[in-house]
Amino acid sequence: MNPLKVVIAGGPGTGKTSIINHLKVRGFFCYDEVSREVTLQARKEGIDQLFITEPLLFSRKLLEGRIRQFLNAEKENENVVFLDRGLPDVIAYMDYVGDDYPKHFIEACENHKYDLIFVLAPWQEIFTSDSERYENFEQAIEIHHHLLKTYMRFDYQLIDVPFGTIEARTDFVLDYLNLG
Repeated sequence: MNPLKVVIAGGPGTGKTSIINHLKVRGFFCYDEVSREVTLQARKEGIDQLFITEPLLFSRKLLEGRIRQFLNAEKENENVVFLDRGLPDVIAYMDYVGDDYPKHFIEACENHKYDLIFVLAPWQEIFTSDSERYENFEQAIEIHHHLLKTYMRFDYQLIDVPFGTIEARTDFVLDYLNLG
């Protein structure tokens, strides 16, 4: 069916997952963030902080998971599929960390293009840290800049989601898509 593939992007603690969860409640098809799954799987394998100890391996696993989500999204029997983060996020985080990555990371972003990207900016009032989020708020701001730069590098037009309640932010996304 090749539904519209819509990414909800942003740095840590910006409310992406809350919007994804609210979209699910409203009956929309969504793919969850891959990084928590990768982090929890690594912990089961005895690696406590894979992102810190082996950032390239962590990023490769994220890339594989996001490619899988992209390909699965294309086959969904839905008009719209929402994704919590996209492939360019992997490159943005690697650039943030300052690590090199293989050329196939870039090729994956070039070969798997989303239809729309909604971006959530860092928001101090809702930012919290937890066992899967390693960054502080200042780092979240820096990551946000890397995300913007990376998505623009792949020629995406970014749609800024304004601050507000989860309901209002979700309404903004749906209204933009004429789904509200």
